[in-house]
Amino acid sequence: MIQKRTIGIVGTGQVGVAAAYALFMRGLASEIILIDKDAKRAEGEAMDLMHGQAFFENITVRAGDYRDLSSAQLVVITAGVAQKPGENRLDLLNRNAAVFSEIVGQLDRHSPRSVLVIASNPVDILSYVTQKISRRDPCRVIGTGTMLDTGRFRALLGRHYGVDPRSVHAYILGEHGDTEVPVWSAANIGGVPLVDHSICGKPFQAAEMNRLFDQVRNAAYEIIDRKGYTNTAIGMAIVRLVQAVLEDQKTVLPVSRMLTGEYGLTDVCLSIPSVIGINGVQDAILPSLSDTELGALQHSARVLQESITGISI
Repeated sequence: MIQKRTIGIVGTGQVGVAAAYALFMRGLASEIILIDKDAKRAEGEAMDLMHGQAFFENITVRAGDYRDLSSAQLVVITAGVAQKPGENRLDLLNRNAAVFSEIVGQLDRHSPRSVLVIASNPVDILSYVTQKISRRDPCRVIGTGTMLDTGRFRALLGRHYGVDPRSVHAYILGEHGDTEVPVWSAANIGGVPLVDHSICGKPFQAAEMNRLFDQVRNAAYEIIDRKGYTNTAIGMAIVRLVQAVLEDQKTVLPVSRMLTGEYGLTDVCLSIPSVIGINGVQDAILPSLSDTELGALQHSARVLQESITGISI
């Protein structure tokens, strides 16, 4: 018997639509349900995707409401509010917390068993807010975290060394943002550590690698400066996470989740390598960090915890 797979997407902005499109192209779902406060827009996006059925997959895409998600295995949240002129960061965070309170309340009521994937920014803060207000098991709340940053990191390292990025094993941990941490000490290609080794005729040069990491950390700013937003790569990252859950792959991904003592950190959501399967986050894989990397990760946590202070949950 073929199991029906229903995925909900809350928010049909640029990221939500990119995720829906990537899901449609990968054929991971039987049904994709789009939810947005602008119901007309959700209907239009659903219609547009449905018209591609003849070319790829017979997947149902439709607009709906929270009641339609009762059988959804997974719900992706990309909704949020933009910063107003003159509005400070705390005010913005409080408005987004209020939006998430409404969304998560509806999902707890109508889809209490689904795994929630948080993709809205600031993703670590909103993953924390969701963890605090949702009644579901904490393992069923996963932020996309530094998946995209890690993807950018591997892509640039692959280009630098002239190898397939999928053969690069390197992570960005911590905040999805300015305090993110490159784990150089564990980075390797084909099992050969990058640090203090020459790979494909290229020795590890710290200054050059730091410039590469700056490109990773500033990538979103550069893309937004050119096209106004980022959406396609995060859409692909969302699909990779969705696939790991639906197929119970036990894949290790750097996702934002509540820490409970890992690296001495608690009561904060940030990214560490985590085992992802059918029930969400199933375990953590903790690479050994250098003293510098551990200090940077702890600094990242403090910055996030300071941001959480003052948010009304």
